[in-house]
Amino acid sequence: MEVNHVDGEGEGEDMEREPLAPRNFRENHFHHSRYPGAVRKKAYIFDGDGNYYNKEWDLVEGRGKEFCWYHVELPKGNQRLSQSAQYLIDVLCPPLKLQDILSLVSNGPFCGHVDGALVFRVNSPGPASSKFTFRIAARITENSVITVSLGRVPRLGFSPANESLLSEIPVVESPSYGSSERKDKGGIVIREHVLDFLLTMNHSEEADNPVPRSVSNLVVHVIDTHVDHLQDVVTKLEIELDAVEFELDRGGFALKKQMLDDRKFPKMHLDLQRLLQVIAHGEQVFPRVKEKCSSKDWFPTEDINALEELIGRIRRLKENVGFIANRVTAIQAGLDSWQSEQINRKLYYLSFLSIIFLPLSIITGVFGMNVGGVPWTEQRDPTLKDGFQNVMFLCAAMLFVILLCFLFPFMYSRITAWRRRQVMRRSWSLNRKSFVRRAGVDGERTERGGYLRI
Repeated sequence: MEVNHVDGEGEGEDMEREPLAPRNFRENHFHHSRYPGAVRKKAYIFDGDGNYYNKEWDLVEGRGKEFCWYHVELPKGNQRLSQSAQYLIDVLCPPLKLQDILSLVSNGPFCGHVDGALVFRVNSPGPASSKFTFRIAARITENSVITVSLGRVPRLGFSPANESLLSEIPVVESPSYGSSERKDKGGIVIREHVLDFLLTMNHSEEADNPVPRSVSNLVVHVIDTHVDHLQDVVTKLEIELDAVEFELDRGGFALKKQMLDDRKFPKMHLDLQRLLQVIAHGEQVFPRVKEKCSSKDWFPTEDINALEELIGRIRRLKENVGFIANRVTAIQAGLDSWQSEQINRKLYYLSFLSIIFLPLSIITGVFGMNVGGVPWTEQRDPTLKDGFQNVMFLCAAMLFVILLCFLFPFMYSRITAWRRRQVMRRSWSLNRKSFVRRAGVDGERTERGGYLRI
């Protein structure tokens, strides 16, 4: 067996497999979709004993120990928010009402009770097509959970056990290995680009997900996969930033100029700010979810502790994103400094050229004056013979005034410093004379037994 294809954009879409239980999925006759194929839907029913089955999309709640999960995956396109609301109305109404749809699809953080159900959402207001726009919302009751996500969330679903790629024995890829030799070794060849993708994952595959036994386990699983998804994006940013720093250390003028022209780091900084906004929304919502779930008798203490750990993870993730933003800022500052040095060097070359051509400009300006008396021009008119001298005197006077304006602050500071030294020297001299006089008086007083002569 050989694995050589993983779609990075689809987050490993080809790794999805059918569940272990027999499929019981059939077309829902109660909902006639106006947008067929626009959204992806998944419906599971859990028996509370660690087993799950696919079910039809009827939006009914479980009974007894059973509970149901309905997941809607909105497309990552350029559609407006109202279009996403239309998609949800199409697949969730009835039985959901308009207030339920608005609470699930609106932007921003939210956590509260809507029509008797606990609803929370972490929806960033960025463009839906951006890979740094995250939206996850859930409507929770005692026997059902309805979740809505923007695009595919890795590890959110469930797949048959013992079919995970991570449980296989890998074999080093080599051209000398034949198919029979691979079969004898009993391993699987992992291509390099597949390893690159797996190294950016901070979680296992869907086949390794423990099947929830209660609604509380399912809620923890949904939040956990959202945090893992954010962690994956942060890891990819770190890897990309490390590669860029390595290229900058090795690159030269062309690479740095290209990065400045492409505005790579300002764009990366903007993406980090969007990611920080998503994490900040989660930091606001998830503690409130834990607080509201702790009052439910069907939400055990173990899952409350698991939510507390996830809150701690997202806070540490926020700090990590802050460190990455500081690195991006430092790199951009270094590039700006390099650009300033290049501009100063070009200005230095221009000033050097101006120094070379300045005497020529002066000569051409002087001999191009339309006055009389210019030497070597054979002007014989006696009434105009002093014109050139007068103009030169005027230029000399203007030059003297300009130099005086430039030299006046310098001379003023030097004179002020000289006067200050003179005052300090005179003050020191008076203090010394006073000290000597007091010392003489004290000596005379000592010689005469401490009495002054009258």
